[in-house]
Amino acid sequence: MCTYATVRDEVDGSAKGPGGPWFHVSDVTVYFDHPVHAMAEHTLNIDFADPAKGPSARVAVELTAESARRLVAAVQAALAAAPDGLTG
Repeated sequence: MCTYATVRDEVDGSAKGPGGPWFHVSDVTVYFDHPVHAMAEHTLNIDFADPAKGPSARVAVELTAESARRLVAAVQAALAAAPDGLTG
């Protein structure tokens, strides 16, 4: 079953794909659906992109639900561990 639930937002950061240079990312798309490559029925799919640079300026990640939850917890822990004033 497809959820078609897609969340889009703006981000400010950098990304790098295999063999390519670093590039600015300005957009993120997150959705839970069938993966393209991961060996799972459904995955949380995250696409970081800079649409102004075309389709090659994109990095995609497909995570199982459990892996996605662990990623969220790891991000929260890393931000919580940062010294006051650094995370804005």
